Amino acid sequence: MKTRLLNTVLISAIFLFFACGESTSVVESGTYQGTIQEVEPSKTEIYVETDDNQILELYFTDSTELSRNGSRVEFSVLEEGMEVEVDVEKKGKRLNPLAVRVLQ
Repeated sequence: MKTRLLNTVLISAIFLFFACGESTSVVESGTYQGTIQEVEPSKTEIYVETDDNQILELYFTDSTELSRNGSRVEFSVLEEGMEVEVDVEKKGKRLNPLAVRVLQ
C-alpha cells in the first residue's frame, strides 16, 4: 500500500514537471524576430517564439522601448500571435528586452 502511494506521488510529480515546464531559451545578446506566444500583463512579461523555434522569456523593465510603426505604444497593445522584433541583452541567465518593435 505504501509503495503504491509513493509511486502515485512520484508519477504525479513527474507529470506536473513536464506539464508546467515550458522550456525557454537564453540566447546571446542581439536582435531576434518571432511571434508572441503568451502575454502576462501582471508581470509585464511576454514569451516570444523565434524563427528558429526558441522560446524567449522577456520581462519588460522601465527602460524597455516598445514601439509600433516608429511610435511608442503601451504594453497593453501586445497580443498573442503578433510578430515582433526584439533587441535583447543577455545578463547571466536572464534576457533583458531593450527594445520590442511590433512588426504587424
